[in-house]
Amino acid sequence: MKFSCNQQILSKALNTVSKAVSSRTTIPILKGILLEASSDGNLKLAASDLDLSIEKTVAVNVLEEGSIVVSAKLFIDIIRKLPNEEVEVEESEGSVTIRCLASEFTIVGQPADEFPNIGEIKEETGIRIDKEILKEMIRRTSYAASIEEAKGIIVGVLLEMDEEGMTMVALDGFRMAVTRESMENAQKMKIIIAARILNEVNRVFSEDENIKEVDMIIDEKKAVFLMEGARIVLRIMEGEFVKYKDILPKEYQSRLKVNRGEMIDCLERASLLAKEGKNNLVKLSIVRDKILISSRSEEGNVKEELFVEKEGNDLEIGFNAKYLLDALKVIDDEEVVMEFNTNVSPCLIKPLEGNRWYEYLILPVRISPKAF
Repeated sequence: MKFSCNQQILSKALNTVSKAVSSRTTIPILKGILLEASSDGNLKLAASDLDLSIEKTVAVNVLEEGSIVVSAKLFIDIIRKLPNEEVEVEESEGSVTIRCLASEFTIVGQPADEFPNIGEIKEETGIRIDKEILKEMIRRTSYAASIEEAKGIIVGVLLEMDEEGMTMVALDGFRMAVTRESMENAQKMKIIIAARILNEVNRVFSEDENIKEVDMIIDEKKAVFLMEGARIVLRIMEGEFVKYKDILPKEYQSRLKVNRGEMIDCLERASLLAKEGKNNLVKLSIVRDKILISSRSEEGNVKEELFVEKEGNDLEIGFNAKYLLDALKVIDDEEVVMEFNTNVSPCLIKPLEGNRWYEYLILPVRISPKAF
């Protein structure tokens, strides 16, 4: 194998596929990136951790076709450090030589036939999605999925499609995020993909602003996102997701209209004194036309006052401030709605107006009288 191409083109392609390189595996081949130069003048780069696989194809000057697997970290570091000039990569007897101007590196490779076969997918269900909409849906939900592997299926994000569009749902037992978008040609299906993997996919989407649409193809065990010059293959999680529609409250006793930016500022200041290891607890005292946000620790206490538009009952309720902030920061609207029932039932947060349908549910924290 022998090819040459511009350093920046190669570095950018490596950055894309590197998101699928396994950092915790004991299988040496999964720490590598496959380089496959073909006679049609294309270089295919691929990486996989078996749950997530990414392929990227770029046009290069192929002098000799062939393939090899190189150490991802070492090869990427070398290419990044080279100047923005033509880079030549040559494989010979299991070693890879990299040349650029006066620099020359030789590193050990691994046989390409040991690299996992990403494989073709049997096209069963497919849909074309606006890339920016898909990115936004992932951003609005994936953060609410559990990060504890022991919790099973809720480390994943539900993608539910019907004739009207697609819904994404994530929850961790303390909060839940739900977003929905109308889409044409949607077909009925449900899949669950690990939030960790979706976040990596989102990073790939963010790297090429020229790509406007993504094709999503689903079969029984895999989901594939196809873009120009790239293929992302994701493992679908097995199991039954929580019946999220049963969790969303149908009514409320108190409803607030709140300036989102002012609420974020108040919560961030109140969080500065929230007790460490105590759920970052803040108390919201909702009285007439304002919220009193308070927090206390051994170092002192803080009180913030925020004027709101309220209908319904007064209420005193506690929350993990981080969970409130997470939701408020993914909503773009200037104003949000907060709906409550009792001080032990969840709060529902949603945009007052907006182009996108979004709901966020958060469980309260019981307030100890001594805490405040």
